[in-house]
Amino acid sequence: MGSGIIVSISQLYKSYHRGDQVIHVLSDISFDIAEGEFLALMGPSGSGKSTLLNLIAGIDQPDSGSITIGGIDVTQLSETELAHWRALNVGFIFQFYNLIPVLTAFENVELPLILTSLSRAERREHVEMALKVVGLADRMDHYPGQLSGGQEQRVAIARAIVTDPAILVADEPTGDLDRVSAGEIMGLMDRLNRESGKTIIMVTHDPRAARAAHVVRHLDKGILTDAHSQDTL
Repeated sequence: MGSGIIVSISQLYKSYHRGDQVIHVLSDISFDIAEGEFLALMGPSGSGKSTLLNLIAGIDQPDSGSITIGGIDVTQLSETELAHWRALNVGFIFQFYNLIPVLTAFENVELPLILTSLSRAERREHVEMALKVVGLADRMDHYPGQLSGGQEQRVAIARAIVTDPAILVADEPTGDLDRVSAGEIMGLMDRLNRESGKTIIMVTHDPRAARAAHVVRHLDKGILTDAHSQDTL
């Protein structure tokens, strides 16, 4: 694990409006994430886990408070600046993969690189390396419908790491997988953390998945209730 702090969250509040009703989702959230940390966010449904993840990833904005990532307070960025920052710094792993069915594994992984200044040859090199890392170099010409759920999630992870982002955010990455495939995906994420030094922030309901994390933080009704470190064997 790196020695520096890569994410610093201070006095974060978030609410949503439903008609005249104000729904408070997060209240006074403050904590730091070390570079190279693997953090699991846990809590019951409706506790604010995914909302917090989306705020860290720059998908949503808080009502107040700050989120500083790599020295940049992302809450102060304009929509255009935030989109550019997000493309360069955040890799997304979703529960339902979000692959495009009419594109091959290679083409799905290449998508985040299309708007970069990389040449076609450089993009191919990056994509092939990412697919090799996730163990799917021999499936690059397959379409999502020709892959198992576990393989689809590997493609999604390759897409998330192809830009070499500062942080990976994962929202229930094993939630749609059988136990064996889930174990394989968590093993892959553990290797990305240990061997590549990736900072990973993961929302999960699964205690088995959470065992891969260095630190587990719990949310309940929008309040950070506790945190504990754990050995990752």
